[in-house]
Amino acid sequence: MATEVQLDQEKLEAFVERIVLDVGTAMRGGLMYIGDRLGIFAALADAGPVTAAELAQRTGLNERYLREWLGSLATAEYVEHDNEGDTYFLPPEHALPLADEDFPFFTGGMLQMIVPTVTVAPQVAEAFKTGKGVTQDQYLPDMYESIERLTAPWYKHHLVQTWIPAMPDVREKLEAGGSACDVGCGSGRAPITIAKAFPEAEVHGYDVHAGSIERACANAETEGVADQVTLTVGDGAELPERQFDLISTFDVVHDSVDPVGLMSAIRGALREDGTYLMLEMNASGDVEENRNPLGKFLYNVSTLYCMTTSLAHGGAGIGACMGQEKARELAYAAGFTQFRKLPIEEPFSVLYELKA
Repeated sequence: MATEVQLDQEKLEAFVERIVLDVGTAMRGGLMYIGDRLGIFAALADAGPVTAAELAQRTGLNERYLREWLGSLATAEYVEHDNEGDTYFLPPEHALPLADEDFPFFTGGMLQMIVPTVTVAPQVAEAFKTGKGVTQDQYLPDMYESIERLTAPWYKHHLVQTWIPAMPDVREKLEAGGSACDVGCGSGRAPITIAKAFPEAEVHGYDVHAGSIERACANAETEGVADQVTLTVGDGAELPERQFDLISTFDVVHDSVDPVGLMSAIRGALREDGTYLMLEMNASGDVEENRNPLGKFLYNVSTLYCMTTSLAHGGAGIGACMGQEKARELAYAAGFTQFRKLPIEEPFSVLYELKA
């Protein structure tokens, strides 16, 4: 017979309330996605206090839907509601991360990521039984645009202003016409940024996702560096030997099928005294140290994307919260002899400099 458990009624009720809160937050994610995709946040940022009817006039959207959407965002305290005038206001402190794509901590990419990750939950549930995973081609195209928008502020505000200057020898080589390669380049924002900052440099980008390379080529053309940047569908195993002064991976290794194999190929593609710049998420391998908003986000996106896309190909499935010790372990297993964390403090990212 099971032992009778003495319940803490207050704890029980608090936990049920937490479940209701979390489910409401999860469902609100769909409305946040809509607000980003339809430009409602941007319209609110420009409008000042508005009624639902006035917002409908500004956006051309249905007033009834907007009124319900505004109610959700008001209860979440994303927007402020004035009961007397029945107006809604997006304060500037909220407008910057929600509506300004030039803001260093713009979150539109996160909002856009909600739907493509959640829609694969049934396939991921099946993977819980089989140990397999979800391949990249099973995600909505929104997924890859969201990654581009999520990471774009990194390159715009930090790559050539802070990260490369933290490695003076790398900057000197690129200024003198050296070669750089970004592996897992996605839509090409990192190689494009490097090319624009170092016009004498030879710049390459590789990614296994053909759709991302197609976007990267279009972006390079738009930015006027298509002649300087070579973009290739492929992975690290296809890198030419001893060709690059700088190779970078930005938020890539923990997703990869064969992390040690990838990093070994990168080591082999570096010129003598070349540098590998490895960016990973600013998280620990210890769950207890990840009890924070970033940890909550990373475990979710890791399960629904990072880990499962690796396991789909029989990969390592490391996941986003691998931490510095795992990064060091992979570096030495791949044959690197020098590994250091760059003295750069970022809220979301950590950067490592590796040399053969």
